Amino acid sequence: MDEFERRKKLIEELVKDELYVPMKIKELAIFLQVPKEQRQELAKVLDSLVEEGRIGLTRRGKYTKVENTSYTGVYESTKRGFGFVTVEGMDDDIFIPESATGGAFHGDTVRVAVTKQHAGKKRMEGKVIQIVERGIKELVGTYQDNRTFGFVVPDNAKISCDVFVPSDKSMGAMTGHKVVVKITNYGTATRNPEGEVTEIIGHINDPGTDIMSIVRAYDLPVEFPEDVMTSLKNIPSEVDEKDKNGRVDLRNLKTVTIDGEDAKDLDDAITLVKNDDNGKVTYRLGVHIADVSHYVTEKSALDKEAYKRGTSVYLVDRVIPMLPHKLSNGICSLNQGEDRLALSCIMDIDSNGSITGHRIAETVINVDRRMTYTSVNKIVTDRDEDERAAYADFVSMFEDMDELASILREKRRKRGSIDFDFPETKIILDDNGNPVEVKPYERNKATRIIEDFMLAANETVAEDYFWQEMPFLYRSHENPDPEKIQRLATFINNFGYSIHKNSDEIHPKELQKLLARIEGSDEEMLISRLTLRSMKRAQYTTECVGHFGLAAKYYCHFTSPIRRYPDLQIHRIIKENLHGGMNQKRLKHYDSILPEVAKHTSQTERRADDAERDTDKLKMVQYMENHIGEEYEGVISGMTSWGIYVELPNTIEGMVPVTSLKDGYYTYDENHYEMVNDLNNKTYKLGQRVTIKVAGTDRMLRTIDFEMVSAAENVQSSHMERSEQSNGKANRRKKAHSK
Repeated sequence: MDEFERRKKLIEELVKDELYVPMKIKELAIFLQVPKEQRQELAKVLDSLVEEGRIGLTRRGKYTKVENTSYTGVYESTKRGFGFVTVEGMDDDIFIPESATGGAFHGDTVRVAVTKQHAGKKRMEGKVIQIVERGIKELVGTYQDNRTFGFVVPDNAKISCDVFVPSDKSMGAMTGHKVVVKITNYGTATRNPEGEVTEIIGHINDPGTDIMSIVRAYDLPVEFPEDVMTSLKNIPSEVDEKDKNGRVDLRNLKTVTIDGEDAKDLDDAITLVKNDDNGKVTYRLGVHIADVSHYVTEKSALDKEAYKRGTSVYLVDRVIPMLPHKLSNGICSLNQGEDRLALSCIMDIDSNGSITGHRIAETVINVDRRMTYTSVNKIVTDRDEDERAAYADFVSMFEDMDELASILREKRRKRGSIDFDFPETKIILDDNGNPVEVKPYERNKATRIIEDFMLAANETVAEDYFWQEMPFLYRSHENPDPEKIQRLATFINNFGYSIHKNSDEIHPKELQKLLARIEGSDEEMLISRLTLRSMKRAQYTTECVGHFGLAAKYYCHFTSPIRRYPDLQIHRIIKENLHGGMNQKRLKHYDSILPEVAKHTSQTERRADDAERDTDKLKMVQYMENHIGEEYEGVISGMTSWGIYVELPNTIEGMVPVTSLKDGYYTYDENHYEMVNDLNNKTYKLGQRVTIKVAGTDRMLRTIDFEMVSAAENVQSSHMERSEQSNGKANRRKKAHSK
């Protein structure tokens, strides 16, 4: 053992000693009586031990036992070899260099030791020291036959290695087949993983295979188990008369549903009565939600399967429902002209949008008209004569709805609710599943009416059960990370904007005011996107921490129990409470199960979102395959050190690789979100309008490559000039304030 290794062993034993107290390098040097001229050598020894994961380094620079600075999280690999570990409760992930992955596979739960703390940054660097649990047991990919053996190229681009398949484990798969492969050996740094084919989905060119490959990759359950289908025999096709007993009968109220043309699972209906008492206007708004929990009882086969799925998944060419069609499109769907059981939130609202009283009750309703967003928008916005004549008995109610929705929206705006109006994507397919049109899905007055009414009901129910101190599931959106808000504040200062915050807290109204100030400006898209990225993701929690984006103290998901399990869960709690059954035993029961329900449904929601996003990206790639060489105008929507992302008006996004920019060498200025030409100081920046040409597509990676054709003249000058301008503006503001 050489001298360096001997010193490492000595210090490692010291740090592991039970009596050892974490120390900085200077303290260790004094303790070990290391002279100043040898402290550099001590630093090398300590760095080596930390990098090897044998001792730990705290955020304050103290050396300690490795278990004190190790974390358990989920490893996410990249196609370039390095990866990141996401630890629950930590805002920033831990960077894992390619040499420190420890054989971890994408999706594994791992134990990671922190090896470096980057000065001025929150992100830590680490080394995987233990694989706790394998995350991916099987994967989906494209089979390639190589005579005596085969291999599967994973669809997931984050998995950089192919999976070796012995010929006798291929199930007869041919080149081009999409397959599911079970991993039998995870390989090493020098040897690929090994597996066996368990399912052949279909050939890559067969219609529907592409979407089904994504469905299988995300392990989305498609077929319902036999016990679930058997239990449907006990579900009636019509509401039983005895089930109406004891309910509030609202069948005499004028009732409508308003949904998309293709919707079949109609889980919310609306009633509205406007009163004018000598100029004092009030509204009674009824939001009536399908009483799914009446048919899906706790711990039944239907309930267990609904919990497992967590949510319905809406893909481009299909819906994977949370509940079987006999429920979602049948007895639980609020179909026109049919008696239905509902859980209703009936709110009394004044002319200022304040909810002055409410009642939550089990009801019986009967929908008079099944309306579409298109039809209602024609009535209230276009004032289409034919449409108004067709629904003459309902026109005044729709106009009252529009009026009340505007009042509720204005009340939310005044308290600081943030409305990001980025368009969603609508993809039209032909009979063979080929995309023929990609366009933004436009919101209109009718969609906003329903949004506003659902928000009101969700808030009302959440506040009611918060004050009852009942176990409950809330939809929570936490305050943004202070560091991200500080970066946003620093950046927008370059454009002459500012946001006010108290210490580490910011009120949503400040972000709302910022979005209002930039509306119509050249930097609107840029700052809107950065503002959105500075915010956290909403999730389900058992604690009522509020909803930052809506500027709401109380919020839950109450209005969609057909397609979301959290809604179904809280319906069950509400109904049990209404019937007086919420005794100590049941309170304890819900206290014990709800944390896991919140965690699981947040995960299934994320899975559904990812699957929906991937199917959209796939169809966008297929659409652009037929438009290679064509030019489009777009807006720069994102940047990395390796490329510039451009979004087209139809919502399709592609990337211009930095290596394809032909007028010089560009570097990415992360602080100003700019790509800067080192020779002539030319810049590309977020929000800038550009003209691109479609250069190529890759179905496997689901990517679209663009080439830069031209860019609109920068409204803002270069980042160096802007810094000078912003300093000048800051000085002028200080002078004005001093007056």
